[in-house]
Amino acid sequence: MNDKEYKPKQLLTKREKEVFELLVQDRTTKEIAEELFISEKTVRNHISNAMQKLGVKGRSQAVVELLRMGELKL
Repeated sequence: MNDKEYKPKQLLTKREKEVFELLVQDRTTKEIAEELFISEKTVRNHISNAMQKLGVKGRSQAVVELLRMGELKL
């Protein structure tokens, strides 16, 4: 069988992960948008989508959960 069949599905999209990696570096929504060449609204949407997936109510809770799950590193 192919090894790809055994890889667990990522919880976050690549872009959502990029946004949170910048968030833990204490970047603002505006700074994240500028660095990723997307709008501030899109940054907020990525954060909101990730929070929904995680079942949390805030950015800080999302960061804590992602760190706990090993999805983010400090």
